[in-house]
Amino acid sequence: MVEIRSSGSERVAQELALAIHEHRVAPGAKLNEDEVGEVFGVSRTVVRAALQQLSHQHLVDLRRNRGAFVARPSVREAREVFEARALLEPRTARSAAERITGSDILALQRHIDDEHAALDAGDIGRALHLSGLFHIEIARIADQSTIAEFIAQLVARSSLIIALYWARRTALCESHAHDALLRALAGGAGEEAEALMKSHLLDLLTSLDLRNRSSAPQSLKEALS
Repeated sequence: MVEIRSSGSERVAQELALAIHEHRVAPGAKLNEDEVGEVFGVSRTVVRAALQQLSHQHLVDLRRNRGAFVARPSVREAREVFEARALLEPRTARSAAERITGSDILALQRHIDDEHAALDAGDIGRALHLSGLFHIEIARIADQSTIAEFIAQLVARSSLIIALYWARRTALCESHAHDALLRALAGGAGEEAEALMKSHLLDLLTSLDLRNRSSAPQSLKEALS
């Protein structure tokens, strides 16, 4: 029974995380336990366990006597997250260029192709999620598990930051940063990959309008269905 409950909570946590990453559920949205349980067909106990998992990932805020809400990073947190990414990811890109294999190149190209397909379909949320996975994949290729774990957490928090503060939405459609990064990685050009990653993260940061924003309310059932 414990294993079944654990498996159920992990599934709910994964589905909720995906909905948050793809901007189907907005920062600040209330995650009512009964409503989430009805959507996924699970008990409140399973929902609570899933929300605890997402709280550890900084995707959900659990507030005493008020319930669970999708996290709303402050302007200060937003700056700190992108500063941390700027410290870690350029050097990680250099390491990835030194270790990349043919299968790694194909995996990164698939991410880019899927990202472009999502953009063509007008699914910006999915494109942004795939963009984040591209960065996580580079960290995996670099074979630095501890740093890769940090980067995965930072990328997850970045999705909330972008949902709140993204001002220059055309930047995603105009950018070919991932294509350039892949060429540098595939060519083993570590120094170039490091410089491109640094420039790419700076461009992401400048596309944000770091002022306090409010998110429009939405139906949780509609967002998750």
